[in-house]
Amino acid sequence: MVIARELTAALTRAGHDAALVVTPDYGFGRQARAYVDTWRTDLSHVEGRRVDQIVSLRYPSYAVRHPRHVCWLNHTMREYYDLWPRFSAQLSPRGRVKERARRTLIHAADRYLLQHHVTALFVQSRTIQDRLKIWPSLRSSVLYPPPPDRDYRTEGYNGDLLFVSRLTALKRADLVLRAVAHPASGGATLTIAGVGEERAALERLAAELGVAPRVRFAGRLTDEQMLEALARCRAVVFPPLQEDYGFVTVEAFASRKAVITCRDSGGPAELVADGVSGLVTEPEPAPLAAAMQRLADDAALAERMGNAAHDAAATLTWPETVRSLVLQ
Repeated sequence: MVIARELTAALTRAGHDAALVVTPDYGFGRQARAYVDTWRTDLSHVEGRRVDQIVSLRYPSYAVRHPRHVCWLNHTMREYYDLWPRFSAQLSPRGRVKERARRTLIHAADRYLLQHHVTALFVQSRTIQDRLKIWPSLRSSVLYPPPPDRDYRTEGYNGDLLFVSRLTALKRADLVLRAVAHPASGGATLTIAGVGEERAALERLAAELGVAPRVRFAGRLTDEQMLEALARCRAVVFPPLQEDYGFVTVEAFASRKAVITCRDSGGPAELVADGVSGLVTEPEPAPLAAAMQRLADDAALAERMGNAAHDAAATLTWPETVRSLVLQ
């Protein structure tokens, strides 16, 4: 919802009469109904007023009907795309047959909707674009989202390394903890901000690895608390698995903080220029630990990379994004 709210606000600032419409989402296992009900949603008029254009984002919102329909895709249903091997391996044989049939139907629906139903297709990263290469005839343009419109600031580089995200398996906070425990980390300290189903397991892992004294679990942060954490940290560590985009990266950049990520992290690895605005490593504890130690031991380097990161973020602006998404 962050991207939808930010885009709506940016459109409004640009002088457009913009509103946010939330399409149906009935949860896993009821995707077909969500697609059908979204397809039945005609947004050519709302409350008696003509709508000039719509911008859809995630599945299945791109099934909405409108003659001037731009899709700025942030992701399809990943369990049926890049996460299919991981997802299907957990299923029973009967469940695998059922989900394979659903996957086939959703692929067919997505291909039709993205190729024939929308007027223009943008994607929020090359990672998303690569997932669509299963359909070579489908054309899209990469348009990276700017940082959310917030009061970013910098208050030095003397704090901990910061990991901020939902605590789920795909974000790989466990990899960060194993890196902290590796001798190559040089005793780096870490703050983990966020909530999720993995928190208890991560706290146990920190204790088992003997790094609990060097790791602080900050829990859920308010927007202002997050801005403060970004302002004070040494750098941000964000090594998710094939992330669609990851606002954490550009928010760190806007706060003049370098980002440490991994080569298979998707969006973040696209945004971070290795050795310039951050460090990009192999997804293993040892190289990640060495990158953490490099910035933890050198505040001046963290500042130089942070300034370069800020320059990179400055090239992503909401006015330019709006100009790209609004049809002429």
